[in-house]
Amino acid sequence: MSYRLIQILTVILPTILIGGFEFFRHDILLGHLSMETGNVFITILTFVLSLLFSSWVFHIIRIKNDQLAKEQAKRAVYEERERLARELHDGIAQSLFYLNVKLKQGDVEASSRAVSTIDHHVRQAIFNLRSTPEEGGSLNARVTKWISEWSSFTGIDVEEDFEIPNQLFILKEEVQVFAIIQEAFANIRKHSGATKVGIKFKETHNQWQLRIWDNGCGIDTSMVSERKYGISMMQERARQVGAVLQISKSGMGGTDIIVTKEIKK
Repeated sequence: MSYRLIQILTVILPTILIGGFEFFRHDILLGHLSMETGNVFITILTFVLSLLFSSWVFHIIRIKNDQLAKEQAKRAVYEERERLARELHDGIAQSLFYLNVKLKQGDVEASSRAVSTIDHHVRQAIFNLRSTPEEGGSLNARVTKWISEWSSFTGIDVEEDFEIPNQLFILKEEVQVFAIIQEAFANIRKHSGATKVGIKFKETHNQWQLRIWDNGCGIDTSMVSERKYGISMMQERARQVGAVLQISKSGMGGTDIIVTKEIKK
């Protein structure tokens, strides 16, 4: 049932039922039903009809909202898988090209690093495909598991203070926040030379903040290429959840990435 039809029924049904009763009372029941009794009866009738009608309308709206939420969830998953496919294709294609060049040059060490990079891309893709938002439980659980696997693969220690309140994000926002975390950690692995990484999420009454930092070589924010480091991608994902992404030198000498969003209540 369309919202337009619900709107029409909301106007017409109460008018017909209550107005019809008033005509019936004045034309037929006026000699048998006192004005006071009639007023009490019409009040009760109005309440019962309003309760039944509103219950029916809100039931329809709830069904529509559930359907919409499911469609949005599916769309968010499909969009994330398409993004993953593009990134996986680009990453592996570049690594294979690099591997081919180094093999021709006889550079075994560089070739080994390229193979490790390809292995990482494939492992990350498999994890993302197995851990879709619909199937993987809470965002906390998915991030914790992913970071554990990332730490095992890279050998870099990760200090975690990460606990997102339930239902803070809708599904589409979870996808974007998770992707920001993955991109930030991918940059740390590729470029930072860090031996320690930290991730922290905190929420106050008026904002939430996601912070990722490392003790690596740091990033020159005035010289950095946004395409090379995926910064524009992270900034766009932050914008899609209504947040702001900032990058600076961390207190540990490395890079500090902070995503902040003001909460309107």
